[in-house]
Amino acid sequence: MDRKRMLFAQRRARRPAGCRAGSLFLALAVSAACAPPATHRAPPRLSTPAPSAEAPRASLPPAETRPAPEPAKPLEKARKENLPAPPGGTPEARRTPAPGEALPEDSSLIAKISPQTPPRRAASLRLTEEGRKLLAREDYTRALASFERSIAIDATNPYSYYYLAKTHYQQGRYQESLNFLDVAESRFAEDPYWLAETWALRGENFRALGFLQRAESSYARALKINPGSRTALQGMNRLRAGSERAPR
Repeated sequence: MDRKRMLFAQRRARRPAGCRAGSLFLALAVSAACAPPATHRAPPRLSTPAPSAEAPRASLPPAETRPAPEPAKPLEKARKENLPAPPGGTPEARRTPAPGEALPEDSSLIAKISPQTPPRRAASLRLTEEGRKLLAREDYTRALASFERSIAIDATNPYSYYYLAKTHYQQGRYQESLNFLDVAESRFAEDPYWLAETWALRGENFRALGFLQRAESSYARALKINPGSRTALQGMNRLRAGSERAPR
């Protein structure tokens, strides 16, 4: 047995190196062939997000079919933006007042003050309004003082002259009242309401002085300008009552 091993070892030692390498390669190949095959895994797929559903956009009608915006009326625009009214004023100011309708004399003069009113005219109007309230309470002395101060501030304020004339009339100083009415008339040329009131008060003075024909003419002039002048209507009715009829 030992002899057989010795002979095998000698034969192996005499084998060339290339044969030994081939045996080693063969052994590796056999080992590789016997190894279980490697499992091939496919690369993972990247999931593509589904497109999000967008809300449908409302389609606008063609430009020619859309209604054009209605232009703002000049007077309404002036009120919203706090601007002065356009020329011509409101329809109420341009229309002819009905018979017996209240005149602007019944309203406060403060309403005539706007942001565009000059400071001197605004101060004069406030004093005139103060005097008008004193006159309504028959506080003639203080009323006259307020009207005179208002004229000292703004000599072009026609309302001060009118109320000065009215104060003198109520105190029985008719000629002084007529003098102030002459000044007021020249300044109310563009205001039919107050121009009619000036003529009506002039008729009251003439009637108190006994000049009934001139009083009737003054009332008629006032009613021609403003058929709704209450002072002129009442004065004309008194004349037509018979006792104060003007001679023809």
